[in-house]
Amino acid sequence: MPTARATAWRTWQMTRRAYPWTYAVGTVLPAALTIALAYLGFHAIGGGEVGDDFAADSGTTAYLAYIVVGATAFQFTVRLILWSAKALITEQRQGTLGALLIAPAARLPYLLGFTGFAVLSSIVEFFTLGLVVAALGITVPVSSVPGALLGALALIAAVFALSVGLGGLMIAAGEAHISQNTVFIVLGLVSGFTFPRDYLPEPARWFAELLPTTSAMDVLHGSFTGGQSLPELLPRLAVCALLTGAYLFIGLTWLPRAEARAAERTY
Repeated sequence: MPTARATAWRTWQMTRRAYPWTYAVGTVLPAALTIALAYLGFHAIGGGEVGDDFAADSGTTAYLAYIVVGATAFQFTVRLILWSAKALITEQRQGTLGALLIAPAARLPYLLGFTGFAVLSSIVEFFTLGLVVAALGITVPVSSVPGALLGALALIAAVFALSVGLGGLMIAAGEAHISQNTVFIVLGLVSGFTFPRDYLPEPARWFAELLPTTSAMDVLHGSFTGGQSLPELLPRLAVCALLTGAYLFIGLTWLPRAEARAAERTY
């Protein structure tokens, strides 16, 4: 994968020279504030206890650990989308999209290079969240280490598959903020990051099942606070793999048309 390695190395060099460290703080701060506010509400309003409905729907009474897993996963998702889905429109804004389109490099490894760099840089940044969690005295149980690792990989693959199609939409429409923020809102509301999906209306729950991030989050919550073993998590992993493959196929099929549309509008 020389294209992926070259893209990741180029991104690292650009980031190392021009990356504002305050951006890292801004990346981690939303998840830290979410966890801190949940801690405050849990103790000041909830009296340190959860309702029976939360325990029944989430499969755990460890509310704060549930929030830590969900808030971290959601901010990680936002971070990956901002890197991967905006890769092509960033080239377009910098005036280098035309050179990229005629370069003898396939688009999939190019996008994988961006995602690989985004995963590594985000992991480093999110280590600081551990300091917040430790300072608040929150412990996160792990019921299945293999399930947690596979859940993390499933979430990365699901977000990448979503990002391919979203990136095509961005360059075809010539804008990023409306589309990316719409995706963030939808994912945050229906994918079960920080609250059980049973709280949602039934149509929203059915819609959530069409998103690969939903099944990936089921695996992550189940492997950390849900007390589930790897065999119990396999059905949701299979659903995530199927949806991820479908989104990736649609995205890669749509991407050449989006690039042609962007080139026609630009030149």
